[in-house]
Amino acid sequence: MTRLVGEAKAVARRWVLEEGSKAPGFRAAYFAGSAIGLADEAPVHATSDLDINLVFDGDAAPPKKGKFLQEGVLLEANSFSSEQLGTAEQVLGNYHLAGGLRRPEIILDPSGWLTQLQAAVGPEFPKRHWVRRRCEHAADNSRSTARALNDAMPLHDQATVCAFAAGVTTHVLLVAGLENPTVRRRYAAARDLLAAYGRLDFHEQLLALLGCAEMPRERVEQHLAAVTAAFDAAKSVFKTPYRFGSDISDAARPISIDGSRELIERGDHREAVFWLMATYSRCRTILSVDAPPAVQEQLEPGFRALIEDLGLGSFADRQRKADQVLAFLPHVWEVAEEIMAANSGIEE
Repeated sequence: MTRLVGEAKAVARRWVLEEGSKAPGFRAAYFAGSAIGLADEAPVHATSDLDINLVFDGDAAPPKKGKFLQEGVLLEANSFSSEQLGTAEQVLGNYHLAGGLRRPEIILDPSGWLTQLQAAVGPEFPKRHWVRRRCEHAADNSRSTARALNDAMPLHDQATVCAFAAGVTTHVLLVAGLENPTVRRRYAAARDLLAAYGRLDFHEQLLALLGCAEMPRERVEQHLAAVTAAFDAAKSVFKTPYRFGSDISDAARPISIDGSRELIERGDHREAVFWLMATYSRCRTILSVDAPPAVQEQLEPGFRALIEDLGLGSFADRQRKADQVLAFLPHVWEVAEEIMAANSGIEE
């Protein structure tokens, strides 16, 4: 049965009231992510979750709960400290946080603090200087990620650094377009945005930077099969606490596996590669500490094949990729400037 956004949000509100708000230090909760601004009558996509941001007093938040099923709805609960959202200026300049407070999507706010903060953020969100600040934040994120690469990291972390350094370039553009900087669908969303602004040509350059511009559908399907095998193995042995552990679970399968398959089946096989890389790296993180050596060895060829196809086979290749990201960012900024200049939703 298809759930509607309004029904899903009602489930989330009940969870916050009955469970989420009972955690020590709880201060407020609000909706974030792709559900922001959707009509209550809109259907919840089978390969999407509903993001909830929980805010806690102080300068440190507890570990996030992550993805979980609640009354048949896939929720993702993230944790933030109140100091991270300390002022409207802090939020407005942070491209991860600002979108969640652009509209009054507050779930619970006993003190009224978050309501006041949102009232200050909302009107300023589309102002040009704040849009530019958030684009700079995204570009800095890509830059710092690329520079974090080092050969002491486990292989899956090195691959993650390269994929995310390249992938965050899409966020620079999405932020310039006042769009949600989505995670799994970032390349498809960036393509749609670029098409709307007459710069579809740049999408090919984004895919080339990631390393999958020439990857055929059949090869992506082979990689999905390998990721699926790793996913099934990792979720069955997972026991060591891990920040993204909830992404490798039965509850998260519609996103981690089915979401990639959906992209491939509709012709967006190249746009699916980023999430395949992210999911495989997370599986390998779990397998490296929780799986028997024989299982790790069995699944290793699939991971190696994916990073080879993305041009990340050796550390020299990975360093070259990080350098390419750094060299490419000025071109991303030029296109972001074009989008900001043409975006009628941006206010002076």
